[in-house]
Amino acid sequence: MKFVALMSSGIDSPVATYLLSKKADELILLHADNRPFTDDREIEKFITLAKHLKTLVPSKLTTLLLSHGQSLECYKMHCNNKYTCVVCKRMMLRYAEAIAQKEHAEAIVMGDSLGQVASQTLQNLRVVEQAVSIPILRPLIGFDKEDTIKIAKQIGTFDLSIAKADGCAAVPIKPSTQARLEHILAEEQKINIAELVQNVISQAKVVTL
Repeated sequence: MKFVALMSSGIDSPVATYLLSKKADELILLHADNRPFTDDREIEKFITLAKHLKTLVPSKLTTLLLSHGQSLECYKMHCNNKYTCVVCKRMMLRYAEAIAQKEHAEAIVMGDSLGQVASQTLQNLRVVEQAVSIPILRPLIGFDKEDTIKIAKQIGTFDLSIAKADGCAAVPIKPSTQARLEHILAEEQKINIAELVQNVISQAKVVTL
């Protein structure tokens, strides 16, 4: 099987990718480059994590950087910012689905854990996943943070994930925790979703590990 893994430079998604690598012949790692809402160190962290995972997993790895910052800028300019995190994840899923269709991958891997952050409440998870039709695999969904940290330390990704870098400046002060699909769809009508996805996919950069 071939999976597309949405992987940040944080603690959760590298662990999720590692866990699902046991079921995959090939993994395509997708990383959303949020610059200018973060810094170069965040990209360097991701590449370091990807290189480390390559030494651990049996799967063939392909790694892509996606210029997601341009989509975030468009959304922040035209839409209600309290929904930024939900729309952000819906956009990343659309990128992943587009890559999966192109590369004949069967599912998307995400590092979501129920209720860990605002975008991971049950209501928001449901709204996020309705952006795509491809199966989404969430191996950490029932984990506490300490469960994930324990595995991260065991596989050597924890120290890499907590290295210094700017957090995402696009995160609103009071993000919505109970977004309604009709409200999100109304916000997304204010921007050209299809064009943004196409632009990001067409500019995807392969990272050599």
